[in-house]
Amino acid sequence: MIGACPRCQSPTEAGDLRCPVCAQPLPRAAGEVGKVVAQVLRCDGCGAALQYDVRVQAPKCAFCGSVAHLEQSEDPLEEAEAYLPFAVDPDSARRAVKNWLGTLGFFRPSDLQSASSIDSLTPLWWVGWTFDVDTQVSWAADSEVGAGRSAWAPHAGQGRLRLQSSLVSASRGLEDWETAQLAVHFDLRTAQPQPHEMHGAMIERFDVQRSAARQRIGMALRKQAEAQAKEWVPGVRTRNLHVALLPTRLTTRRYAFPTYVMAYKYQDKVYRALVHGQNGNVCFGKAPYSWLKIFGVAAAVVLAILIIVGIVIAIGKAS
Repeated sequence: MIGACPRCQSPTEAGDLRCPVCAQPLPRAAGEVGKVVAQVLRCDGCGAALQYDVRVQAPKCAFCGSVAHLEQSEDPLEEAEAYLPFAVDPDSARRAVKNWLGTLGFFRPSDLQSASSIDSLTPLWWVGWTFDVDTQVSWAADSEVGAGRSAWAPHAGQGRLRLQSSLVSASRGLEDWETAQLAVHFDLRTAQPQPHEMHGAMIERFDVQRSAARQRIGMALRKQAEAQAKEWVPGVRTRNLHVALLPTRLTTRRYAFPTYVMAYKYQDKVYRALVHGQNGNVCFGKAPYSWLKIFGVAAAVVLAILIIVGIVIAIGKAS
């Protein structure tokens, strides 16, 4: 928080030209940022932006392994203001992936755990926002309650919604479902103003400007408000749900989250796995299937069905 809006007193941050709640133009002094132009490594594959470091010699993306090129940004970029530390060491991360490969079930190759080899391991800080908000939610929807002879009846109402430390990913290298699985296990209380020393670590850069960031946060807020409003609508069945939001206080913070990006090889093919940087029990990713097992089970099911049908037909003829 840098200051407060002169009209609604909502917190404002460096770089804000208008209040994020009421859109009141802010004095120029409150909106000056003074950030230097940044250099980033831009991935030619997934488009992720990584912090440029001359000590990192290999121009490859930490997310997908594609070639990255150096890009000069003409506009100031958002930067993380808090870094969560790694609590899992690289050796533990490797063991976590090996253990995970052995728990994927029957339809995976039987030798997946033993025949896989770690191709690369990259400690990475990916970026995102957290936001705290107090907002008034006005909603309207149809439900079966009070419908009478009709199938639906209209309903409307208002409620208050308070969200704390809701996370919105700013990563382009990780998919939304991946960041969602990682997010719930981070401890924001461990945040530090600077990243600690971590050999070979990469830091993702925020790749959007403040206005786009607020749009993403607004979309996330609307989704959570719609989920809450469904609980306020009377009845079981709901349709035509609409919500309108009136935030009274909105604060955001920019974090960098520690995660290991692991590439492992099985039968000359490379797959990606992720290990949580603070909780080694959280490990997931992509893994091959054993199509021989899948086809074998499918054939056994078809054969069983044919046998049952044959028995039924035989019984019918006998009777």
